[in-house]
Formats: sequence, C-alpha cells, structure tokens
Amino acid sequence: MEFSALLTDLYQLTMAACYFEEGMAEEATFSLFVRRLPQNRAFLVAAGLDEALRYLESFHFRQEDLAYLERLGLFKSKFLQFLEGLRFTGQAAALPEGSIFFANEPIIEITAPIIEAQLVETYLLNIFNIQTMVATKAARCLLAAPDKTLVDFAARRTQGADASLKVARASYLAGFAATSNVLAGKLFGLPVVGTMAHSFIESFPREIDAFRSFARLFPEKTVLLIDTYDTLAAAQKAVAVAKELAAKGYRMLGVRLDSGDIASLAKEVRRILNEAGLNYVKIFVSGGLDEFAIRDLLDQGAPIDAFGVGTKMGVSADAPYLDSAYKLVRYGRRPVAKLSVGKATLAGDKQVFRKVEDGQMIEDLIGLREEAIPEATPLLVPVMKDGKRIFFEDLATSRARFQQELSQLPEGLKALSPPFPTYPVRLTEALSHLQEEVRQRLLKETEHSKF
Repeated sequence: MEFSALLTDLYQLTMAACYFEEGMAEEATFSLFVRRLPQNRAFLVAAGLDEALRYLESFHFRQEDLAYLERLGLFKSKFLQFLEGLRFTGQAAALPEGSIFFANEPIIEITAPIIEAQLVETYLLNIFNIQTMVATKAARCLLAAPDKTLVDFAARRTQGADASLKVARASYLAGFAATSNVLAGKLFGLPVVGTMAHSFIESFPREIDAFRSFARLFPEKTVLLIDTYDTLAAAQKAVAVAKELAAKGYRMLGVRLDSGDIASLAKEVRRILNEAGLNYVKIFVSGGLDEFAIRDLLDQGAPIDAFGVGTKMGVSADAPYLDSAYKLVRYGRRPVAKLSVGKATLAGDKQVFRKVEDGQMIEDLIGLREEAIPEATPLLVPVMKDGKRIFFEDLATSRARFQQELSQLPEGLKALSPPFPTYPVRLTEALSHLQEEVRQRLLKETEHSKF
C-alpha cells in the first residue's frame, strides 16, 4: 500500500510552515492516547502498529503532492523545497499490537524534529482509531461466545474498501477464526471462508438443485444457506444432500441461518439434523450480529456452532469512535502540557507499567520513560530508531499476546455492559511531580505574560 503525506489536515501543514519560518527544529515528543473509554468498554485492544510503522518509514511528499500544494497558493517555495526532501527520522515507542490498555495510557509516543512529528498526526490517529476500535469490538464478541467460531463478514458494510481490510485484520488479531474478505486473506495471510447468497438459491429452478450444484463443486466445503424460503423444509433437503455427500465419502460442514427467529429455528434445525444422524453438521448463523445478539442467542440455548459477524462489528456500532488525541508533551528540553478543563494532558516522555499477581492484572502505572518500577512490566517498547523500524512481529504473535493478556484481565472487566469495576491506573510519584512543576510554570508564565 502506498501512503500519501497529503492525507493530513491542512493545519498540520500551516503549523509546519510556521515552524519552518521560525527556525523551530528541536526534537519534540507527541503522545497518542485515548482520553476516556466509550460507555460500553472496560478496556481497549491496541491495533494498527504494523501499518503505522510502515507509514512512518515511507513518509515523503511526491512531486505531484508538492505541485498540488503549490497550486493552493498558501506556502512559500522554500518551504515546499524543504518538504521535498523531508523524511521521518525520529524514534517511537509503542504498545505492541494485541496489548490491552486503558484511558490516558499512551498507545504510541513519537519523538522527532517537531515538523516531522507534527505532520504525521492525522494519519496516525486514523490508523490507530479504527483498528483499535474494531479489535476491541471483536474481542467483546469473542467474550460473548468464547467457545464458538467467529468469522468476519463485514466487508460489504464497512466505510470503504480500506476499512474492510483493517476490520478483517483487527478482528483476526482479537481472535476471530477467519474472514470472508479474500483480499484481506491474501494481504495478511488470514483464513478465508464463505458459503452462498440467497441470489444463488433463487437462480435455480429448485432449492435442492442449488444445494446439489454447490455440493458437487465443493464437497469438502459445503455449507448450505437454508432460510431463503421455508427454513425447516430446506433443512430436510440439506439432510438429503448431506447423505449424498456421505455416500461419496464426504462430510457436509454445515448449514447457515441468516433470518427469522434464529434461536427457535436453530433448535429445530439441530433436531432435524440429529434425527438424521448428522450430529457433525454445524449450524452457522449470520445477520445483524454483535456481542449482545450473540449473548442473547446463547442465553436462549440456541445450539449454534459458529457466527458470521458483519455490520455491527465492522463499524463498532455501539461505540463508533474513540476519544483519542495526539498531543505535544515535550519540545526540546521543556516538558509541556495542556491545562484545559476536561482535556488536560500529561507532560513528558512516558512509560506504562503493569503489575500482575497470581496471573491477574492488578494495577497500571503511568510514569516517566526513564523510570524503573520494581515488580512491574514496562509495556511501551522501542519500535523505531532514526526513522527505521526496529520492531517486527507477525500477526500470530500479536494474536497470542491478546489471548494471554485477556486471560489476565479481571473477570469483571470482561462484562459486556456497565457497571464495570474500576481498574486502577495511577501516575507514579515522579510523573505526578513533573505535572505539578509544569502546571505551576505555565500558570506563572501566563500570569506574567505581556502582549
């Protein structure tokens, strides 16, 4: 994928032009974090780092980009010439993908000359927002059905083709078994699965003709969609096709339900299959599912083996955005902070430390980057140095990290709805002291400033 440095907000460029004009080129650190968790979230799952690092490594302005900026008539030629040779040369520390984290904990901190660090803000927020949001939603779906198979069906309903790829990857990171998105399968090495649409059934003179056609061509992958007309009658036809396959040495994988009273239909279909000796045929359901719908179906005792989860997961329907921010926390040797009510920031280069006892998370501490906390594990790891990526991890490793951290998460935080217990996240004494120093300095400077 080719990244464009123009995928940014205009004010990033106008600020960069001012920095350039003023000769401001000192090193700056920006912190990307989520201010507060969405209402139905007790934790978040970090996702997007791989793409972020690829973006930072490839950051540059193409000739056509610079020609467009020149046509805007906003920027001086010297600044555009500077942009022509601009590359990201900085450092980064970040949470590895699959890490569980909480409000105000940095996902990534970028340290670079201020123009470089400023210009990458918009794209980084875009990358981390959607992937973290979807990975968290997918994780909640898995919490609703921990012993079931979940598949990403979201490609047709996401906001754009690029989003569909991010959703497929993020949901797999969080534990989904596969995706229906073939391009995502190719790009990320994901298992791909699929069944059939109602249009396929409708195009044949008889429903059973459609079933037999599919079974002939894909005898080892046969999953029949049985709710186009009469679901229970179609289940009987599926039994006939399954027996025809069995006579040839194949086992039909399953049947899919996509509409109607899924819970009661699943029970009846399971009865029909079992009475025919087809206990091995799985029931797969789809259609408007999320963690709440999945939980409700299973609470009704629906004998469902697998779920195709689409629209509501792909857009994180109940929490479709994160209150995230990318804020300057140091310029040169001067720690800086925002004091605005409700949007105050934490000054200084930071680290997040986690304490785990008896296999369970008990506390996170946000501290200074150079701190060491006994019996606590630092979570942010160096991922870039001098503009070069130094952290490489495959998706399977990230996926395993999430499963391990999920096993350490306190049970109350795995609930799907509030109230959630409070997970303690506090500042270290050293970081708290720095905040007060910065606050007093800023208030003093503001009080005595002259126009």
